[in-house]
Amino acid sequence: MASSKEEAEECLPPPFPTVPPNTVPKHADPANRRVMARAGFGRDGRPISLLTNHFNVRFSSPDGIFFHYSVSITSDDNKVVEGKGIGRRVMDKVYQTYSSELEGKQFAYDGEKSLFTVGPLPQNNFEFMVVLEEASARRGGGNGSPGLNGSPGEGDRKRSKRVQHTRTFKVEISFAAKIPMKSIALALKGNVEENTQDALRVLDIILRQIAAKRGCLLVRQSFFHDDVRNFTELGGGVTGCRGFHSSFRTTQGGLSLNMDVSTTMILTPGPVIDFLTTNQNLRDYRQIDWAKAQKMLKNMRVKARHNSMEFKIRGLSEMPCNQQLFSLKMRNGDGADGDGQTTEITVYDYFLKKGIELSSSAYMPCLDVGKPKRPNYLPLELCTLVSLQRYTKALSTMQRSSLVEKSRQKPQERIRVVTDALRNNRYDEDVLLSACGISIDKQLTPVDGRVLNAPTLKVGNSEDCVPRNGRWNFNNKRLLAPARIDKWAVVNFSARCDISHLSRDLISCGRSKGIHIERPFTLIDEDPQSRRASPIARVERMFEQIRARLPGPPQFLLCVLPERKNSDIYGPWKKKNLHEMGIVTQCLAPTKINDQYLTNLLLKINSKLGGTNSLLAIEHSPCIPLINQTPTMILGMDVSHGSPGQSDIPSIAAVVGSRAWPLISRYRASVRTQSPKVEMIDSLFKPLANGQDDGIIRELLLDFYQTSNHRKPSQIVIFRDGVSESQFNQVLNIELDQIIKAFEHLGENWLPKFTVIVAQKNHHTKLFQAGAPDNVPPGTVVDSKVVHPRNYDFYMCAHAGMIGTSRPTHYHVLLDEIGFSPDDLQKLVLSLSYVYQRSTTAISIVAPISYAHLAAQQMLQFIKFEDFSDASSGHGGVTTAGTVPVPELPRLHQNVCSSMFFC
Repeated sequence: MASSKEEAEECLPPPFPTVPPNTVPKHADPANRRVMARAGFGRDGRPISLLTNHFNVRFSSPDGIFFHYSVSITSDDNKVVEGKGIGRRVMDKVYQTYSSELEGKQFAYDGEKSLFTVGPLPQNNFEFMVVLEEASARRGGGNGSPGLNGSPGEGDRKRSKRVQHTRTFKVEISFAAKIPMKSIALALKGNVEENTQDALRVLDIILRQIAAKRGCLLVRQSFFHDDVRNFTELGGGVTGCRGFHSSFRTTQGGLSLNMDVSTTMILTPGPVIDFLTTNQNLRDYRQIDWAKAQKMLKNMRVKARHNSMEFKIRGLSEMPCNQQLFSLKMRNGDGADGDGQTTEITVYDYFLKKGIELSSSAYMPCLDVGKPKRPNYLPLELCTLVSLQRYTKALSTMQRSSLVEKSRQKPQERIRVVTDALRNNRYDEDVLLSACGISIDKQLTPVDGRVLNAPTLKVGNSEDCVPRNGRWNFNNKRLLAPARIDKWAVVNFSARCDISHLSRDLISCGRSKGIHIERPFTLIDEDPQSRRASPIARVERMFEQIRARLPGPPQFLLCVLPERKNSDIYGPWKKKNLHEMGIVTQCLAPTKINDQYLTNLLLKINSKLGGTNSLLAIEHSPCIPLINQTPTMILGMDVSHGSPGQSDIPSIAAVVGSRAWPLISRYRASVRTQSPKVEMIDSLFKPLANGQDDGIIRELLLDFYQTSNHRKPSQIVIFRDGVSESQFNQVLNIELDQIIKAFEHLGENWLPKFTVIVAQKNHHTKLFQAGAPDNVPPGTVVDSKVVHPRNYDFYMCAHAGMIGTSRPTHYHVLLDEIGFSPDDLQKLVLSLSYVYQRSTTAISIVAPISYAHLAAQQMLQFIKFEDFSDASSGHGGVTTAGTVPVPELPRLHQNVCSSMFFC
C-alpha cells in the first residue's frame, strides 16, 4: 500500500501555471493590516421591530479617569498570595482598617493583582499590614491529625476552647497607569482608542466585585448564586447552575449593558457518600471504586457536619476509618498543656469517644484534609460537598442532552428572567458605578431588523423548492444529482438490529429519491464472541469477514453501531475505512427507523458518494453576485480542541474549500494536527526541507484548479470560526499571511483578492420579536444600533428556532478586498446557510464552517485511542515555544480524500 504522503500527492493535480505580473492585486503589508471599518448598511428585506438584551447606559462623566494600581499580597511566610478568594478578603480588610489613609476612596479589585479607583489615591505607593482571623484548630494537636473542633488529634482536654488562628499579610499598592474614561466616549463615535478595552474592563471588574460581595461564583463575566431554584440535576453528581452574564459594550446606539442567562456546571452539593455513588452510577456505596473516588475528590471543598468548618480534600486515608490509626497526645494529669503521653487510636474510636457513632463510613477510607506531612482525617459520613464548586470536565452525552432539555427558555421567559435580574442586582446603588456617572435603563433596547427572503433551491427534475420558515423536504421529490450504488455491503456490530429489513427499506427509499441502489453484496453480523474484544480488534475481525465475503473493495459500507452515541467502534472504523482502505462509509445506530430517518441518511450517503442533493437556484443559473463572474473559492476554517482537562490531546485544524466553481455547495476538507489548545492554524503554509509546501491551502487550491476547468481562484472568501475579538488581528496578520505565502509558493506573480469574515456563536446578544411569543423568523439580520460603533459586523439568525431562544450568529467582516455591498454580502451569508447537504433546514452558521467543524471532529476520532504521552515521534506542528512536536494525523486514502467524507 502507498504511504500516506504518496496517497496525498496522488490526490493532487499538477501545479498551477504561472500568472502574468499585471494581474496581481496589491495587498497591504501584513504588519499594517487592520480590521476594516463599516462599509455601509443593508437595505433589502422586510422590516421587523425587535428587542435585544442590551440595556442602554447613560454615561455622564466621560472626562473622569480610572487610576490603575498594582497589588502585591504576601503572607507571613513570605509566599505570594494568588487565590482570588483570600485576595478579596485581604483587600476588604485593607479597606476596613486603612480607610482614612485611602481617604475613604472606594476601589474595584479584580481578585488578583489589579486595583482601580475613580480619581487618584492620596499617594502613589502604600504598604499595609493586615491580620485575618480564622476559626481553626485547637491548640496542641497530636501527630498527623486534622484536629478542628473535636476532630481527632488535638488533645483530649474537656474544657478546651476553639481559638482564633491569625494570619498576617503584607499588601503593597503602587500606581501603574491612568485609563481615561473619555476613550469610551471616543470609541462610541467610531474612533480607534487603545484604552477603550481597558476602560470597559474596569467597568466589568466593578460588576464582578458587586457579584463577589454577594457570595456568587464568578466565571469570567458570568456570576452564579447559591440558590437551589437555579440548579438542574444532570446525573453523575453534576448539576447545571443557572446564572447571568453581564458586560458593558460599546455599540452604535451608545454604551450598553449586555445581560443574558448563563449556565455553568457545578458538583452536586450534599453528602460526599451520595455524590460518589451518583458519580459512579452505583446503587450501593459498598461498590465504590476508591481509586476513581480519590481522583475525583482531590481539591474539592467539604464542610464537616460536626464542627461546621470547611476543608480542602488532599486525598484518602490508606486504611478504613475503623483501622486508620493516628497519634493522639493525651493531656497531663493537671490538665496543663505539658508533655503528655501519646497513644495510637483509630479515627473511628476517637469519634466514638466523642459521642459520634459512625455507621456507613466505618469501613470506608477517611478524607485526608491535612498537609502532605501532616495528614488530617475526617470520616466520609460527616462531610458534605460545599456548593458552587465548578465541574470542568467534559459532560457525557446524556448529561449534555439533559442540560439542553432542562435549560431551554422560550423568548418571553428569557426576557422576564433577564429584566428581573437587572432590577434585582440594583447596579444604580453601587458607589463606584455612580462615581463613573453611570445609570442603566431597566428595559430591553428596541432595534430595527430586516428579514431576508430565503433562497430558492433546485432539486431533481429541475424542480424549484422554496423553503418555508427555514425548512423544506424531499417528500415526492428527487435529489438533484443522485449517485448510483452498485457494490455495497452492510456490517452489523449491534445485536438488536435486523439489517435485512433495514437494507430493503433503504433501497426502497433511495429509489423514490432517484438513487439507484442494488441489493447489497452481503449482510455481515459480528460474531458474538468478538463483542468482548477491543474496538480495534472488533474492526479488524469485521474486515476479515468483508475480505472473505466480497470479491473486491466495496464502493460503500453501511455500518450499524452498537450504541447510539460515542460508540468506541466509531473511531477505529472510520480510520480503517478512510485512511487504510479508501472506502466511503455511513454509520447509524439502532433507533426508530422511518422514512424521514432513511431520507436523512440518504442525504449524507449521496453527498459522500459525490452526488448533490440540492443547489441554490442562483448556482444553477448561475447568478451569484461577484462570484459567478470571477473564479471564487470559499474557505471554512475551524480548530477543534480536546475535551476540558485533556491537555495532551492535539488540537485539530480543519479547512474546507469549495470546488467545481461556480458552485458553492461542494467542498473538500484538509485537516492537520497542531499543538493542544492553540487556536491559530499553523499549517496553512508548511514548507518542507525539499522546498515543497505540504500545507492545507496548497491541497485545497490544487483541488479547486482541477475541478473548476483549470481556473485559478481570483477571489477567496474566508469564513473563520472560533476566534475572539482580541484575535482578529492574528487572523489577518498570521493566518492570512500564511495563505498568501501558499499562493506565492505556487506562482509568485499571482495573488487573489480576499474577503475575511469571522463568525461567532459564543456571544450573549439575543434578538426577540417585539410583542410576539415566538423566535425571530429565519433570515433576520441586524446591522445597526447594537453593532460595533466602527467595525463592520452584523447579526444574522438564518435558522428557524423551534425550541428555546434562538442565538444569532455574529459575523465580523475583517477585510473585504472583493468589494461586496452590504446587501450582497448578507445574502451570500444567508445562502451559505442553505447549502448544508445533510439537512433540509437552514442552519445557524454558514455551511463551510459547519463542514470544517464536522471534518475536525471526525478526524479527532482517528486519534481518540492513540497515546500521546510521547509525542517525540510525531512530525506535525510544534507548540509556540517550538520545542514539543505534535503527532501527525493519518492522511486520507486517495479514493476518499476529495469526497465529502465529513457530511
